[in-house]
Amino acid sequence: MLKEEVYNAVKLIPRGKVSTYGDIAAYLGNPNLARVVGNVLHVNPYEGIVPCHRVVNAKGHLARNFGFGGLEGQRRRLEEEGVVVTDGKVDLREYRFQLC
Repeated sequence: MLKEEVYNAVKLIPRGKVSTYGDIAAYLGNPNLARVVGNVLHVNPYEGIVPCHRVVNAKGHLARNFGFGGLEGQRRRLEEEGVVVTDGKVDLREYRFQLC
């Protein structure tokens, strides 16, 4: 799995939606590589271009180690897009975007 493939997949997530690390990994052909996706996004060099704030864990929790401002930075970015974050979590039933 190449970093650029991860970044390009994340660019597909529309404003106001989220996907999980596992969703990205599955879209790229191997759902078992969710942690690899997380590691790639943690070093995202494209702030403002690759919307890594739109990626959450399998239960909808935000990333404690979000690279651009931590948990608070991810929460703020999502809420600016209209995503409701409650107790550090997003309701995947409402906001999940499944990549095809």
